[in-house]
Amino acid sequence: MRIGPLDLAIVIAYLVGMVALGVWLGRGQRTAKDYLLGGRDLPWWALLVSIVATETSTITFLSVPGLVHGDGLAGSPGDLRFLQLPVGFVLGRVLAARWLLPLYFRGELFTAYEVLQVRFGPLLRGLASGVFLVMRTLADGLRLYLTALVLQELAGLGPAPAVLLVGATTLVYTFFGGVRAVVWTDVLQFAVYMLGAAFAAGSLWLAAGPSLAALVADGTAAAHLRVLSLEPTLRDPHTLWAGLIAGAALSLGTHGVDQLIVQRYLCARSLRDARRALVSSGVVVLLQFAFFLGIGLLLWAFYRQTPPAAPFGKGDAVFVDYLVHHMPTGVRGLALGAVFAAAMSTLSGSLNSSASALVNDVLLPLQRRTAADARALPMARAATLLFGALQIAVGLSGLGGGSVVDRVLAIASFTTGILLGLFALARLPGPTPPAAAVTALVGGALGTAGLWFAAADRVAGLWFGAVGALATLACGAVARRWCRPAPVG
Repeated sequence: MRIGPLDLAIVIAYLVGMVALGVWLGRGQRTAKDYLLGGRDLPWWALLVSIVATETSTITFLSVPGLVHGDGLAGSPGDLRFLQLPVGFVLGRVLAARWLLPLYFRGELFTAYEVLQVRFGPLLRGLASGVFLVMRTLADGLRLYLTALVLQELAGLGPAPAVLLVGATTLVYTFFGGVRAVVWTDVLQFAVYMLGAAFAAGSLWLAAGPSLAALVADGTAAAHLRVLSLEPTLRDPHTLWAGLIAGAALSLGTHGVDQLIVQRYLCARSLRDARRALVSSGVVVLLQFAFFLGIGLLLWAFYRQTPPAAPFGKGDAVFVDYLVHHMPTGVRGLALGAVFAAAMSTLSGSLNSSASALVNDVLLPLQRRTAADARALPMARAATLLFGALQIAVGLSGLGGGSVVDRVLAIASFTTGILLGLFALARLPGPTPPAAAVTALVGGALGTAGLWFAAADRVAGLWFGAVGALATLACGAVARRWCRPAPVG
């Protein structure tokens, strides 16, 4: 079944509305500060919703329900153990709010990596920003690719037209509206994808709710209701230890040193507002994951009584199949809009934060200019176009076969851990020569890559963020003893 005229009209109206809203919000922008930081005058609750919407990509929307249905882990019937991970996310955000956020409110910063220049010099600032840019371009290009696969199933579009449609639409409103458009469209998109998920959940409840209640009552659903796992293993990412330790480290990195999220704090009116947005977002994400896992339980019950024509190859396909073949007309259009919203909220933030990093950490320093320069705004808009084109190119390529989710997590955990290690090194007392910091970055990258190739089949990818941070910090601590101090600027 393909999308009908009513569903198509809903989707087109949504996309046109997003572009119009972005263009309208971008009116009156005169400086790079307006374009990249919203004049540092955005309310904390809007930033909270933007943070949640940005980290809720199509991967989250479709993959989390599949973890309960099955195929989340090899040999597992699917369960609720994933819920242990957002508990660690909350812990990581509390640590980031206390330990890292104050660094971003010492002066008028535009990016997270300006903090590293204060301690280690401009070279490391540029290198760290480069690591971020490579990671964001690859990971979010793959998210765009996954969205295209969903649209191929739902709307009958080919992969290339689907990538171009989502990528170009997001690029247009981000180009004109800047971060203010990103944040306020995130608020709207959060409402859209949660409403779409709620309609899907309601449809599932009517179809499978009584069946699920009966399966819970007779014990058939017991395995799928499992939440806690205390197994002492590094291979399984769905244990309490992985959630509390590796999950907290990942969240500390993604929400403490990743420009994608740090840019939201820099838009806040004060440190207090930034902290409120960050910590509250962890609670909202935990509740959101619990909701999507509940959808997964309903999907499992539904397909027990309505078996698919062929077994699902992976958990990601379960929710897509339901949206394509079982959602009512009209509601399917809303669900498709929710898929668009989940994708576009991540991509728009990625484009704007990448433009900020390139302009403020690389281009302006090379030209010995500041963000107050009149040319900074057109440079930021040009950088937005550049990263839009690059992410579309990655989305068109798909970077080969295999699991999109696995590749995105691998890229994010590898790079975020290194950046977190550099910030931890910056917090050590005493001087750290720039050469020692560069050694830390290189050593952390080599150490993480070595462990990845040696033990990827024995250690879950979730742990590599913590490993990368520790390896980077250890290399830097050792190098501090051997590198001669040098002035930084």
